[in-house]
Amino acid sequence: MLDTTQDAVKAVLRADPSLTPTDRNRLLGMLRNHGKAEPAAPIAPEPRIIRRADAARRLGCSLRAVDNWARAGILRKVKLPGRIRAAGFRESELVAVIEGKGTPA
Repeated sequence: MLDTTQDAVKAVLRADPSLTPTDRNRLLGMLRNHGKAEPAAPIAPEPRIIRRADAARRLGCSLRAVDNWARAGILRKVKLPGRIRAAGFRESELVAVIEGKGTPA
C-alpha cells in the first residue's frame, strides 16, 4: 500500500469520533498486513490519580498537611488530565506513604 493511501486512511479514521485510538491502530495494522491482525502489544496500565481531598481522607489528615507533604517532596503533584490548574497524586505514592515506605517526618 502506498504511503499516501495510508495517510488518507489515517485522516478518515481520525475524523470518525466513534473510533478509539486503539481501534484506529488495529485497523491500520490490519491494512498494512493485508487483513491479518497484528499481535497485540501489552499496554501498561495508566497510573491512577487521586484528588487532593481524597488523598487527605485516605491519609486521615487535613488538606494543609497533604499540601505540606507535597511541598516537602513526600508526595508529588500530578496535573489531572484535561484540567488547567487541578492536581492530584499517584495512587502508588499515596499507598507507599500509607504503608510507611514514605512516612512523613
